[in-house]
Amino acid sequence: MPIAVEPAVGTVAAAGGVITHTLTNSEAGKVVFKVKSSNNNEYRLKPVFGFIDAGATAQVEITRLAGPPKEDKLVIQFAPAPEGATDPQEAFKGLTPAGDVTVPVKAE
Repeated sequence: MPIAVEPAVGTVAAAGGVITHTLTNSEAGKVVFKVKSSNNNEYRLKPVFGFIDAGATAQVEITRLAGPPKEDKLVIQFAPAPEGATDPQEAFKGLTPAGDVTVPVKAE
């Protein structure tokens, strides 16, 4: 998988909390990514869009607001970054994702 996520599974308190995941790009070139959540009411993601240089990492912070315990998921879509792109949201708009990684997140 060109993008690796650590930890592969997230666990956070249902009462609220913050977890951080590290995305690692093993591709030979820069990639652009977008993070989607199955539960936008209780999760806030930072950043939603970003770039990761070849061989580099990026941090994604997931904030869980208070809510009932449940299982959700994050889907991280990625694609090769267009040459010269500086805005990841704009760069991702015109692309078809080359792949995705699903990260289960459990609030307990």
